[in-house]
Order: sequence, then structure tokens, then C-alpha cells
Amino acid sequence: MFSPEDLEQLQEHGISMEEAMSQIAAIRDGFPYLDIVASASLEQGIMRVENEQVTSFLNVWEHFLSTAQGKVYKMVPASGAASRMFKDLYSFMDAGYSEPRTDAEKTFFTQINNFAFFDRLNEACLRNEWKPISKLIEAGKHKNIVDNLINEKGLNYGNLPKGLLLFHAYPKSKRTAAEEHLAEGALYAKQKNGKSHVHFTVSPEHRDLFKALIDKSLPAYTEYFGVIFEVTYSEQKASTDTLALTEDNTVFRKSDGSILFRPGGHGALISNLNDLPDADVVFIKNIDNVVPDYYKSSTIINKKLLGGILVQACKETFGYLRILEREHVSRSELDRIADYLSDIYMIKHPDRNSFSDEELKAFLFEKLNRPVRVCGMVRNEGEPGGGPFVVREPDGSTSLQILESTQIDMNRPDQKALFEEGRFFNPVDLVCNIKDYKGKKFDLQKFVNPKTAFISNKSSDGRALKALERPGLWNGAMHHWNTIFVEVPINTFNPVKTVNDLLRSSHQAALKK
Repeated sequence: MFSPEDLEQLQEHGISMEEAMSQIAAIRDGFPYLDIVASASLEQGIMRVENEQVTSFLNVWEHFLSTAQGKVYKMVPASGAASRMFKDLYSFMDAGYSEPRTDAEKTFFTQINNFAFFDRLNEACLRNEWKPISKLIEAGKHKNIVDNLINEKGLNYGNLPKGLLLFHAYPKSKRTAAEEHLAEGALYAKQKNGKSHVHFTVSPEHRDLFKALIDKSLPAYTEYFGVIFEVTYSEQKASTDTLALTEDNTVFRKSDGSILFRPGGHGALISNLNDLPDADVVFIKNIDNVVPDYYKSSTIINKKLLGGILVQACKETFGYLRILEREHVSRSELDRIADYLSDIYMIKHPDRNSFSDEELKAFLFEKLNRPVRVCGMVRNEGEPGGGPFVVREPDGSTSLQILESTQIDMNRPDQKALFEEGRFFNPVDLVCNIKDYKGKKFDLQKFVNPKTAFISNKSSDGRALKALERPGLWNGAMHHWNTIFVEVPINTFNPVKTVNDLLRSSHQAALKK
């Protein structure tokens, strides 16, 4: 199947022949659906924090920040291209008309001066078109404006990652999405040494641009927030790339006969998370879910809340693991720990009562000695994406998982009904503990469920292909973690999926301060 040239390609990527064969078999055979027991809800699987509990958890987090020996990181997946933000504008450029017709097109141009990038775009239009935006609009040259926004002659926003785009305008400055994450890190992850650790995962071609932006910005943010920022970067490893197959299940090759390798999806970033040095706790949040300082209070409070819940849960879990280390543990203690496992992490086994003491002890230790994550969940208001569920594991126990619709067998009426019952949505708002009860870092690769990968239909050079997507970072890549879902308010979720989302009040609030 593989020529000497193929083997050389695989070696360059750090992919063994066994791994390549495994990927091919996986694409050919597909993956099993997960077995949903219930859609997670406030009655089952999602924690609601009452007002009187909030202060307690916030105090737990502040105490942890002041005493933590390891590092608290804010990890931001930031390699995603912004091209999809401008989908409507690309369609406009290809349209047979020259003036805006759709609602999205009209909104963009009628409110164009409200975008944080307006001044820079206006400068680009003056430089390239010899006219300001206002005159180009009067002349009906709307496409010239878009050309200067998305293409290399102007701002090149269609080819840059979201993190480098200007999102918010302040009275005396403007901030990119990446800079807003620096501000967040200063406000909820500053440690006793005055440092805030922010880690961006970036694409190789944009690493220098990120570094240049951050290096230029850091002195001002250090002075403004009184924080010493330690900003680091990593790239998705070539060894996490995947092969693709043609529609007739042969290896997909480029026109020159070489193997096509594709990025394995954000699940590949579990390797980057695994490599963070001296990390105790890691916050993970998408690059585009940021708001200006004026609007940050709810975000900061809820981030600290999730951190406090994580610290408290780990303290309790570690205590139980130390009990389980003892040679003799009474049945009453084992039952108490089993109740904790059920109440906090929703891990239950239907045959628990039939286990011998030693069987139950081993079961509890194996289930508790895992990385822990606390995930914020918001009420579902129609956003596409994954949601929280209770699933049945192959060993008969239950667990909490974040699932995408592709992981659910929609041909089974019972599973489809449980999916449609979902009332909560995953905003990618999580905080993780990646050290065990002895202070040793977990090998996170051991907690990935490889059977939760999936096949997507893509194309390359106009030819259809079947692509292998690795288990998602907060999906199957964390399948064997212990999970707590927590209800958080919808105002903590402010993604920018289209350029016009930047016109929402939550992104226009910077000028109020």
C-alpha cells in the first residue's frame, strides 16, 4: 500500500506505518455511536450554583491563586481562520450585482463605521482607491471596500486568524481578540507572583504575526493591569495530522502522487495541552468569545466560580484517593466514596452493590484517579454545536460527556428524542486540573477515547474525500476525564461567527467606559 516515498512522507510527519494503517481502517470502518442515557439537565448532571454559594467558591479560587505552586494557564485555541466570518461578503463579491441586497450585506455597509477596524479599512481604501469609504459607498463601489477588507491589498482579514482581527474600539485604543484574552487572563488568572500565563495555539504561518502583535502590546497591558504576562505559543503537531481516503476507500493522493495529510481537528490540541510546563490548572476558551472590559464582569465572576468549583472538587477527590490507597477500607467508606462519585461526577454503576469490597475499591480508584474538568453550560438558544449528555460506558457505568450530533445515532428514535430534549449548549468554557493527587502530571493521551473520532466529507482540488477528524478537544479527547457541568449565564457567551456579530451590543460596549 505504501511506496518508499510514502514511508518517507510518513516519517517526516512523525506518523508510524502502524498509525497510518489504523487511520485507514478507521475511515473504512467508521466509529460507533455513543449510547445516550439522558440529556444533561439541572435535575440530572448540571450543577446550579445558588447565590449564597457563589462567594464561597470565589474565595476558594482566590485562595488557590495565592497559594498555588504550579502555574495557572489560560489556553486559547487561536489557529482558526477568519475566512468564515466573511462568508456573506465573499458571496457578495461573487454576486452578479454591485450594491448590497441581502440583510447581512445591508447591515454591514449601513453600520460600517461602528466596526473597530473601520479606521484602518478607511486608510486602506484611501491608499488603494484614492477615496474614503463614504465616497466609495456614494459611488456604488461597495465591492472595492470589501476587496480592501478581505484581500491582501488591504487589511487581508479574509486570510488571517480571528485572533489578529480588531474586535473592539475603546475611546483611546482598539483591541484584537487576542488582546482581549490577555485582559481576561489578568483579571481571573493572576497568581501570587504577579504573573498571568497565557498560551495561544497558532498556525505556523501566523506565529510571527501573533508574536509581533503581543510583543508590541504587552508593555501597555502590563502597566494597565499591573500584571506580568508570560505569553507562550505552540502549533498543532504534524504527527497529529491524518490521512484521507477517496470515495472508493483508497488513500487520497495529491496530483503529484504524494499522500494528502490533513490537520486532525482541534482534538489534536490535547497534545499541546499535555505539553504545558508546570501546569496545575488550565482555562480553555475559544478565541472569538470575548467582550470589552465594560462587559467583562459576568465573564470574570463566572470564570472564578468555575475555578473555585474545580479546586474544591479536586481537594475532595484527592482526599478520597488517599483513603483508597489504604490497605483496608471499610464497606461504609467505600459506599460513601461511591455516592460522592455519583453525586459529583455522575459516574454510577448498576451492579455496584454486587461488587466485592476489593472490586468496588478498584473501580472507585480507577474512576477517581483522572484529570478533572469543570465545564460551563448555557441555555440553548439555537446556537449550533455540541451539548451535555449522560452516556452509558462499555463497562456499564455512566459518565458526563459533551457530544456533537454526529456522535448520536439519529436513526434510533429514543436517541434522537434525547438529543432533541437538550436544553443546554456547550460554549467551550472550561477549566481543567491536569495533575494527580500526588502532584504528578497526568499523561492526557491516556484519557482520550479514540472511538469518538468521526469521518467528515471534504474535498481537495475539486475531488471528494473522506477525512478523519480526531476526537474533539472537549469531546472525545477528554472522554475519560471526570466532568462537572455548571450552569453559567448566557451573557458569558458572545462568539463572533460572522463579521456582523461585532455589531452586537456586547461588542460595542467598549466606548461606554
